[in-house]
Amino acid sequence: MRIIGGRHRGLMLASVGAGDAEARLRPTSDRVRESLYNLLAHGDYGSPPPPAGRRVLDLFAGTGALGLEALSRGAGFATFVESGPKALAVLRRNVGLLGAEEAARVISRDATRLGRNHEAPADLVLLDPPYGRGLGEAAIASALAGGWVAPGGLVVWEEAVNPVPPPGLTLLDRRRYGETVISILESRVPLPSFDDA
Repeated sequence: MRIIGGRHRGLMLASVGAGDAEARLRPTSDRVRESLYNLLAHGDYGSPPPPAGRRVLDLFAGTGALGLEALSRGAGFATFVESGPKALAVLRRNVGLLGAEEAARVISRDATRLGRNHEAPADLVLLDPPYGRGLGEAAIASALAGGWVAPGGLVVWEEAVNPVPPPGLTLLDRRRYGETVISILESRVPLPSFDDA
């Protein structure tokens, strides 16, 4: 597993090999990652094309390859959310290999129960849940409710099937790469107002 493009192109990342069956950890292949970022670079998703300058939220981050690729390609900051101990160890090692400690935050948390966001919201969400378990729907609902996603932010959702966009997300594009479906959606949900009083 390696960084495909950007300033860290070619950097080898720590890997879990074929995955962690018990934790349902299935790293996105280099080929699918390359296809995804080519789609973002050449689609009509804003100027400059994402991920340049974007705040990234990587849900079900696993090894961190998707979010680290975004940092290599010019994202401003990335928040990684992962709950598996084995994946968290590999993720933290990969952040260190990239030298991205100042541009990254790792949160040990269930992506389907994010709670309230206390930082700036993300304008690029990378969503790669375990396939076929409905966790992507729960995670994006949690992210929207907690103020993690900026209005107009893009959600890149990797699944084995065509997910049904939840209310507040508009489907912009969808592509299949072998067994993987990549859906690109845009958030139309305003940020929630939280009353601290």
